[in-house]
Formats: sequence, C-alpha cells, structure tokens
Amino acid sequence: MRLIGMAERGIELMCRRAVARQAFGKALAQQGQVHEWIADARVAVEQLRLLVLKTAWLMDTVGNREAHTEIQAIKIATPRTVVGILDRAVQLHGAGGVSQDFPLAELWAAARTLRLADGPDEVHQRSLARRELKRYV
Repeated sequence: MRLIGMAERGIELMCRRAVARQAFGKALAQQGQVHEWIADARVAVEQLRLLVLKTAWLMDTVGNREAHTEIQAIKIATPRTVVGILDRAVQLHGAGGVSQDFPLAELWAAARTLRLADGPDEVHQRSLARRELKRYV
C-alpha cells in the first residue's frame, strides 16, 4: 500500500473509531483533541499530495536534478507524516491499536520501515540542507 494510502486508511480508522467509541460519557468524536488530530491529518495528507504533484511537474519540466530539493522533501515529509497519522490512530484505539484486532500496528510498522528504506531521514535532511545552503554561499 502506498504511503499516502496508509495515511488515508489511518484517517478512516480514526474517524470510524471516534464515532463508535464512548469515553467519559460521550463519543470520542465529540472530544476536541480528536477533532484536532483528524483535521491535522487531513491537512497533512493534502499538503503531501500537493508536494508530490509539484515535484512530478518539476521532474517533467526541468528534470530530476532540478527537482532534487522537492524529491528530498518528499522523502523526509511523507513517511514522517504518515507515521504520525498512524500513531494518532493507534492512540485513539488505545491498546486495541497495537493488537491484531485492527490493522493499525501492521500499517504503522510498514510506514516506519519505509522511513529507512531509502535511507534514514538524517541523510535526506543533510542533502536537502546542503542544497539550501548553497543558495546563500
């Protein structure tokens, strides 16, 4: 499953859990913190989509070398964001989020592994920062 698809699944599972689960006498969907998590997750997914579209456009129009900054940004932002969204979904599910009852633990582990698949975040951050710094030297 693609990373953004994992994030979408995380949002879906958060929403389903929020409307189905009661805590402290009301649905989780009525809790302000839950609203913030869901809204932030949706905004983050849309930001990632825009970054991917911009990067694809740059790759098509000016080539991969000129799109390097955006490519590095995707390699940093996407896995990190998806892991964060899935982490919130796990949190919303409580202990069930790390059980076999929900797919969240498996999704989280897969997304976290992808943060390492193309090199650790720090490698991409260093590459991106070096390119940014060159603009000012």
